[in-house]
Amino acid sequence: MRIVSAWGRGLRHREERYHHDYKFAWWVIYATIPIVVVGLAAKKLVEGPLGSLWVVAGSLIVGSGVMWAADQMGRHKRGEDDTSLKDAMLVGSSQILALPFPGFSRSGATMSTALILDLDRVAATRLSFFLGIPALTGAGLYELKDAVGAGVGAAPLAVGTAVSFVVAYASIAWLLKFVAKHSFNAFVVYRIVIGAALLGLLATGVLSA
Repeated sequence: MRIVSAWGRGLRHREERYHHDYKFAWWVIYATIPIVVVGLAAKKLVEGPLGSLWVVAGSLIVGSGVMWAADQMGRHKRGEDDTSLKDAMLVGSSQILALPFPGFSRSGATMSTALILDLDRVAATRLSFFLGIPALTGAGLYELKDAVGAGVGAAPLAVGTAVSFVVAYASIAWLLKFVAKHSFNAFVVYRIVIGAALLGLLATGVLSA
């Protein structure tokens, strides 16, 4: 709300356009453009062969290595107020990795990139989820027609959206407090365990790719 308010004030008053929150709002918008363009262009490919659970499992494990390396490499010296348009564009563009490699995850790609750029863990996490707001909202609205076409009623959609919002908000609030004092190692281990379990289920035929 703070950033949206600053953006609105900046649109109305020139003197407000020097405020970091106003600039940050535009950076989030600019940084969302790459994934929108690539997502629309590669939609059939992503939903086709790249949607295999083998790809998801492999991406979970490989992505864990990338996240661990980024956490170790990053110097964690820059906060949210130190971010720039370049940071936002690089982090926003990294969301594209989640399209061909769904197990890599959008948040995993963005947080890893932010850490490599020396943002601290809280700033990296906040930037990742700020960038997720337009990307995920846009994707949800784009897929809405399919849900409606499949006969899903307005009430279930509204309830599902509301519950998702509450759970996501609580999860992110907890995550920001956690990463302020801890590394990402717990999430790295979690992803490897899930990826290995998925590979095992696929290899034994319990799950179909």
